[in-house]
Amino acid sequence: MIAFRGSFHGRTLLGMTLTGKANPYRQNFGPFAPEVYHAPYPDEYRGIDTRKALDGLQEVFETQIQPERVAAIIIEPQLGEGGFVPAPKPFLKALRSLTQKHGIVFIDDEVQTGIGRTGKFWAIEHAGVEPDLICFAKSIGGGLPIGGVLGRAEIMDAPSLGGLGSTFGGNPLACAAALAVLEVFEQENLLEKAQKLGEMLHQGFRRIQARFPQVVGDVRGLGPMIAMELVKDPASKSPNPQLTHRLLEVARERGLLLFKAGMHANVIRCLVPLVVSEEEVEKGLEILEASLEQALSAE
Repeated sequence: MIAFRGSFHGRTLLGMTLTGKANPYRQNFGPFAPEVYHAPYPDEYRGIDTRKALDGLQEVFETQIQPERVAAIIIEPQLGEGGFVPAPKPFLKALRSLTQKHGIVFIDDEVQTGIGRTGKFWAIEHAGVEPDLICFAKSIGGGLPIGGVLGRAEIMDAPSLGGLGSTFGGNPLACAAALAVLEVFEQENLLEKAQKLGEMLHQGFRRIQARFPQVVGDVRGLGPMIAMELVKDPASKSPNPQLTHRLLEVARERGLLLFKAGMHANVIRCLVPLVVSEEEVEKGLEILEASLEQALSAE
């Protein structure tokens, strides 16, 4: 299998093996599953555009594993733990073409991006790409633990009867919660609300970046799944995890809980509930801006 650097795919043996972020997920665990390779994920802010990422994948094919021996390629359409970096549409389209050319299963990991988190039900819809398998979880359960896999019939029907199962597979309570979530999506037009929410957050984050251009190096994300990357200066783009940590502390004291992400722990990531009110969003943005100002004054 091939996964991408900066990715997060879980904490089972294979999940940790696929994950392209060593700290803290892989730390002292191991040995890991064999025959898993990592290619560069496109991150234009860090100088890896679609062309360089595709060249990196080609290098994996040439130096580590021939494409005809690859069973599957798995990708997050927008990195989660890796810093909320969206994969460019041309990259996802080229990746889909490559997998079709070589008979490789294209797996779309939507555990963090799916169920409306980016303004589309699935994040990969932004690129107009149809994968072979979609992994999903988290938001679909409305707080209850549930995960699932969607896929092409020839793949999903491949295991013989009884070939797949688990103790809690198809848990009735979790499935009922997931069905209720889908009903709420329809009744409350949550996808439309998510798109408006994304516009509000992007405007707010851009406003903060315009006020503090010396430290907010990048604002990015699909819809309301948005992040800002904090740097020491815009020229070098040197990561600033110290400021990020201080911002989290200040914001918490002011009543706003923030989460960090990224390969250097210098990214503030935002995943607010889709049922949040506009007033709550504006309040959160105000606290974020004031907290960044206070965190900078403490330097």
